[in-house]
Amino acid sequence: MLVYLIRHGIAIDREEPDCPPDAERPLTKKGIEKARLVMEGLRELGAKPDVILSSPLVRAWQTAEIAAKVLHYAKDKIRRSEALLPEADPNALMKELARTKTDQFLCTGHAPHMDEFIAHATGTRRSFTALKKAGVACIEFEEVAPGRGILLALYPPRVFRLLED
Repeated sequence: MLVYLIRHGIAIDREEPDCPPDAERPLTKKGIEKARLVMEGLRELGAKPDVILSSPLVRAWQTAEIAAKVLHYAKDKIRRSEALLPEADPNALMKELARTKTDQFLCTGHAPHMDEFIAHATGTRRSFTALKKAGVACIEFEEVAPGRGILLALYPPRVFRLLED
C-alpha cells in the first residue's frame, strides 16, 4: 500500500483581522495555486488514490478537494477523518489505514501530525521530517503497522514547480 501524506496548502494567517476561527481558516489564492501544482505533479508521478482522507478542518478539506479534481477522484467520496486532526494520535491514522484494504491512500492534514505519523510509521521515536505547506511524503507499507512503513519520497512543493517546466 502507498500512502501519500499531504500537508494542507497556505491558509489565511491567524493574525489577519478578519481571520475566522482556526477550524474554518481557508486556503489563500496562493495556497490553492500551490496545492493544484503539487497535485498535478503527483498525477504526473502516477498517483491514483483509491481513497482520499482529509482532516475536517477547512484548509485540509480544500486541499483534498483540489486533489480529487486533479486526480479524477469523486469529491463526494472524500472521507473526513478525525485521525488527521493536528493533535490526533498517529496510531489512530495507522488503525484507520489498516482497516481499509486498498492500494493507494491520499491523506490531507496538518503539522505537526503529518511528521509525527511519518516517524510512527517508520519506527523512529522522534519526528525527522518537517513537511512544508503543500509538501508531500510517500510511505509504502507491506503490512500496515507502526514501524513497518518505508519512506519512499519526501517532496517540498518547489520540486513540483521544476516538473512544470
